[in-house]
Amino acid sequence: MDGLTTFGLFAVTAMLVCYALEKRSRWFILAFAGSCALGSVYGFLQGAWPFGAVEAIWSTVALRRWWTAPPR
Repeated sequence: MDGLTTFGLFAVTAMLVCYALEKRSRWFILAFAGSCALGSVYGFLQGAWPFGAVEAIWSTVALRRWWTAPPR
């Protein structure tokens, strides 16, 4: 497995874990946004620009959800 594949695996795994834990803390929403941004970078680096673009949109949506989420 090369470095780019490892990076992509990390990004997608982080997205899954953070998404599953979002109900526990609003900070997991922020972590999800960050991991979506990493997924976007991965998509663009590997040449799958549609994946990179969609992940960038998801990152923006998650940032907005974090910003508007009530503190817990």
